[in-house]
Amino acid sequence: MKSDLPRGRIKQSIAFWCFNGFGEKWNLDQMCRVAKQIGCLSVEILETADQLSVVRKHGLTCAMVSLDMAPDPPFVKGFNNPHHWPQLIAQTKIGIDLAARFDCPNMICFTGYSARDPHDPDSPHIQKEEGAENCVRGLKQVIGYAEEKRVNLCLEPLNTRDDSHPMKGHPGYQGDHLDYCMEIIQRVNSPRMKVLLDIYHTQVMDGDIIRRIRNIKDYIGHVHTAGNPGRSELDDNQEIAYEAIMKALLEAGYNGYVGHEYIPTRAALPSLREAVALCDV
Repeated sequence: MKSDLPRGRIKQSIAFWCFNGFGEKWNLDQMCRVAKQIGCLSVEILETADQLSVVRKHGLTCAMVSLDMAPDPPFVKGFNNPHHWPQLIAQTKIGIDLAARFDCPNMICFTGYSARDPHDPDSPHIQKEEGAENCVRGLKQVIGYAEEKRVNLCLEPLNTRDDSHPMKGHPGYQGDHLDYCMEIIQRVNSPRMKVLLDIYHTQVMDGDIIRRIRNIKDYIGHVHTAGNPGRSELDDNQEIAYEAIMKALLEAGYNGYVGHEYIPTRAALPSLREAVALCDV
């Protein structure tokens, strides 16, 4: 289906979980048809070959392959805790293989939660310095594989301030500040080690988005959008100036994807059209 919007300099993507688990709950085929219709090039946060095959069938890519750490969400058990490394490293390599096989540029990764037992927030905590050191050591065990397969590993900061909904904030997540995650990324010291710059999470915790984009421009592997507060639509009810942020990304030389990862609170297709048009600078 021909796009009904001009395709600008920003390559746009849709996060599957947001529109499959909320509101109208599109299946993957429906979401791919919508993506084609509104001019997006990718449907992302997918973790199986079957899903990636569907996306490829529609002539799209998956800009960000996700991590399968079932039964837990992928951000709970991260590289900050060596206890999780056997499962985590194995699943990360599987994800890297999938990304390489389907020509996807990025694979997501996380610091994990600070509690040593992520299912018990009151268990002893991993201190910030120890968590960062563990992340560096753990990521160095897989970054060479990512380099070999030509896939970026993208570490995502998540906010810990919003406790209103399990997907609007992540109390207990260790990598909740961009600077903390950037220190880890720089210490891993690989051209394939990047940051997943989630504008929503960064706005909640740190703000000053455009200056941060300029400061870390060489490390940005992927970008996510959502409105703040509420992780909902990119409309006039939220505070982030997305048009200015898209321009700043282009001025910084960013040529990766921008994934819309917001939780819809109204009809999804009109809101996605609006988000794509806003970011099509």
